[in-house]
Amino acid sequence: MKMVACGCCAASWRRCVVMSLRLLFLLPAGLPVRSQGESQSDNKQMDNITIRQGETLFLSCLQGDFVTHTAWLNRSSILYAGEDKWSVDPRVSLVTLNQDEFTIKIEDVDLTDEGQYICAVQTSSRPRTTSVHIIVQVPPKIVNLSKDLVVNEGSNVTLMCLANGKPEPAIGWRMLSPSDDSLSSDSEVLEIPFISRYRAGVYECTASNDIAVDTQTVELTVNYPPSVSDGRDVGVTLGQRGVLQCEADAVPEADFEWYRDDRRIFNGFDGIEIEDAGAFSKLTFFNVSEADYGNYTCVAINKLGSANTSIILYVQDGNSGTSTVFTPTCLLLVVLLQLLLKF
Repeated sequence: MKMVACGCCAASWRRCVVMSLRLLFLLPAGLPVRSQGESQSDNKQMDNITIRQGETLFLSCLQGDFVTHTAWLNRSSILYAGEDKWSVDPRVSLVTLNQDEFTIKIEDVDLTDEGQYICAVQTSSRPRTTSVHIIVQVPPKIVNLSKDLVVNEGSNVTLMCLANGKPEPAIGWRMLSPSDDSLSSDSEVLEIPFISRYRAGVYECTASNDIAVDTQTVELTVNYPPSVSDGRDVGVTLGQRGVLQCEADAVPEADFEWYRDDRRIFNGFDGIEIEDAGAFSKLTFFNVSEADYGNYTCVAINKLGSANTSIILYVQDGNSGTSTVFTPTCLLLVVLLQLLLKF
């Protein structure tokens, strides 16, 4: 292929540059080119340049003596022809142009800037080109992540994490809080079959390449029915303050109900106060009477089920420290005994 030498373009240097450089660009790197005067051009291929997205790229080529015209190209577009800027991209600017050096810069480099760049120099005798391939590296960015999940115990759970980056990022999952190294994955997907309440927590997805690391988290909530701790019987002397406590483990948190035998007790009933706080419920007697002694039931309920426990409020002798459990039958015998003692 013949090339139109810029030295013979009397009409227009710009038109000559376009014609010559397009011809040079179409030729394989390193292939000799001859001008109309049969002078051989020099085509040099530089080592690839790797740069991170967002950084500033400087492109330089040496000029030497007897240089008449110079230009920088990006693929088939002319960026600069001498001091004349042909690119409309505001990120591209001229840094140095003298007898020894022709340097331009590209700010805030992006993936669209990747590719081959050519510096073309026209001397008094022949054209010369230097080409370099720019590789743009991109830090990883997680672009698609499972939302926070609320599932019932026993469900099968799938967590998904997708990320972009260059080089292509490696993706992994781990259970972050509470920490559990046994529950992890080296892929975009984390499968948790038949999930238990002990697998609830915060899961972290990590996307990493040679440039950086990106992490995001997913919170996994596992619902399960209540379980109630065994109630502790409470001994109280007559006229004193007595408190029955009930604790339930459940997600979502349980609602509490209190019963005396089969009769439900409401807050404020006969001077009794019921106070619920998270996983705990308290039944408070401010002035215990004989009628208050007996068996009480605490019931914890959420949408998945219920559980209960029984607590006995019994008489405790304030002097001797001994105690007596009063059931309804026992209470009746005590009352009869007191009546008989009066006669």
